Amino acid sequence: MTDMQKLYLLVPLAPLAGAILAGLFGRLIGRTGAHIVTILGVAVAFVASVVIYQDVAAGNTFNGTVYTWLQSGGINFEVGFLIDSLTVMMMLVVTFVSLMVHIYTIGYMAEDPGYQRFFSYISLFTFSMLMLVMANNFMQLFFGWEAVGLVSYLLIGFWYERPTAIYANMKAFLVNRVGDFGFLLGIGLIVAYAGSLDYVEVFAKADALAGAEMAYTGWPLLTAICICLFIGAMGKSAQVPLHVWLPDSMEGPTPISALIHAATMVTAGIFMVARMSPLFELSDTALSFVLVIGATTALFMGFLGIVQNDIKRVVAYSTLSQLGYMTVALGVSAYSAAVFHLMTHAFFKALLFLGAGSVIIGMHHDQDMRNMGGLRKYMPITWITSLLGSLALIGFPFFSGFYSKDSIIEAVHASTIPGAGYALFCVLLGVFITAFYSFRMYFLVFHGEERFGKAHEHHEHHGDHDDEEPSADHHHGLAPGQKPHESPWVVTLPLILLAIPSVVIGYLTIEPMLFGDWFKDVIFVGDNHVGLRELAANFHGPVAMALHGLQTAPFWLALAGVALSWFFYMKRPDIPAAIQRTFKPIHALLENKYFFDRFNEIFFAGGSLLLGKGLWKGGDRGLIDGVIINGSARLVGWVAQISRLFQSGYIYQYAFTMIIGVFILLTFWFNRG
Repeated sequence: MTDMQKLYLLVPLAPLAGAILAGLFGRLIGRTGAHIVTILGVAVAFVASVVIYQDVAAGNTFNGTVYTWLQSGGINFEVGFLIDSLTVMMMLVVTFVSLMVHIYTIGYMAEDPGYQRFFSYISLFTFSMLMLVMANNFMQLFFGWEAVGLVSYLLIGFWYERPTAIYANMKAFLVNRVGDFGFLLGIGLIVAYAGSLDYVEVFAKADALAGAEMAYTGWPLLTAICICLFIGAMGKSAQVPLHVWLPDSMEGPTPISALIHAATMVTAGIFMVARMSPLFELSDTALSFVLVIGATTALFMGFLGIVQNDIKRVVAYSTLSQLGYMTVALGVSAYSAAVFHLMTHAFFKALLFLGAGSVIIGMHHDQDMRNMGGLRKYMPITWITSLLGSLALIGFPFFSGFYSKDSIIEAVHASTIPGAGYALFCVLLGVFITAFYSFRMYFLVFHGEERFGKAHEHHEHHGDHDDEEPSADHHHGLAPGQKPHESPWVVTLPLILLAIPSVVIGYLTIEPMLFGDWFKDVIFVGDNHVGLRELAANFHGPVAMALHGLQTAPFWLALAGVALSWFFYMKRPDIPAAIQRTFKPIHALLENKYFFDRFNEIFFAGGSLLLGKGLWKGGDRGLIDGVIINGSARLVGWVAQISRLFQSGYIYQYAFTMIIGVFILLTFWFNRG
């Protein structure tokens, strides 16, 4: 094993070692020891990822097996690494954001009794995510896929004393199992028809798979494979209708919202589809399916962000909407734009989540924006970093989000994939909606009247444990006369370090990632898919692109959204209230999240309950207990009662029975003859 291969192993194993030490020996090493070993593990992984990035940038890649688990029927089940430009970009994003979250957690979870356990979980999550992105085969991909889902379950339900947290983590677990069932079917079809789990071997057979049909059904094989794989992505990346778990996952502590639900786990589906571009490129039907789902998610989840009052849930719905943008890019074969937005979004969305957490600390764990206002002068670092994150989110020129979001919109505009017209409408209107709800949050929190320290009717209670010892994310609020305060340096330092790439990373990387050779031989786009080619032909550098962006529809739509939110919530707050009263049915629809949860409760949960009761009454009680068990007992009793009639103890009755028996035998014999 070469030194570089040892370094590959070090990247996932260092966070795993930290997770084991903090989890198994947390009481022994204490709170300080727990955060030291986990932060050190993730820091080592980040530094190693930087070294590997430099090696890949020099033109070196790796694709090899580390360990063979078993061989069965000619199929190899292996642990292996594929280190290329796509992998190393994901490694840098995962390790850097994870490192920031680890440092932030020292301040955010300082008073929590589960301190060591939390550090163990987030470090274990980092290991799982790294195993997913570094995989060179479908078995390891599926291992990482399920591992991040499991750790997400543990983290969402971290405060397991709360019924709402338990409900949220069970909901996330079950919804992801629906998506993962499709994902597993897709992998099963690949194994059945390609005879391999290795990426390179499967991609080499892509043309043959494209010309094949599924047995018995006659469906195009590759279309079925791609749609099944994407159903897995719909669960992990929270696409309609498998999006319902992500807003409720805000029941977990804020650091995991930043780590899992903004930067890493929810983007696993985007990464997976980009990695599978050699397969998806051969099925326009699958791409069209991806495009329509993504466009629907981008627009309609944005609408829900408008009516949210919990600061974390506003950011959660913006995550859903931005994941829709990434999925739209995948649908128009702009895989590099999707991954580019994945990277820029990871920084500014982690920044917004951690900024929201800093506000929650300053507000004494009150998350309701209606109880805030005027925090700018009390929390200057949180204010300026949140402003930078919001500008990046709405795609303001020169900020990182502008370069990635505008590239996606241009790719959709140039696309000829069926559904591109609908997608273009959704992503353009989504720009206005994103700007409106993002700056609604910004103005309500940092500007205007100070609404804290008063007796309020508004409290976003997601749990019923208000009598517990105060800890992070418990929603108590400021007492009358209290003022907010800036968070400690372990909270503000990650905000500053995340704000820097939120501003500059798009400017620095758009040219190599979208129009250069960075993803050469990694992401494949067919000749019939225009994708980003039109944008590439007109690209004259990031400065020219930003200056041109000042003249385009997305910029003016974003500006209109900011201006309208300022007017509504700073100048005329009576107007939103009047609109709400006038359009009560629409507000009720949004407030109830399009009744997806209600439908799931009635149709799926209620249907499962009815089916269970039917199986219990008809199957268990009726068939098994009533017929098989009790019925056989009654049959034996009936036979015994009849037999008793012939076992009386009288000789004459036995003789009579023998005569009758001989008579029956003779009759049977002679009739037979």
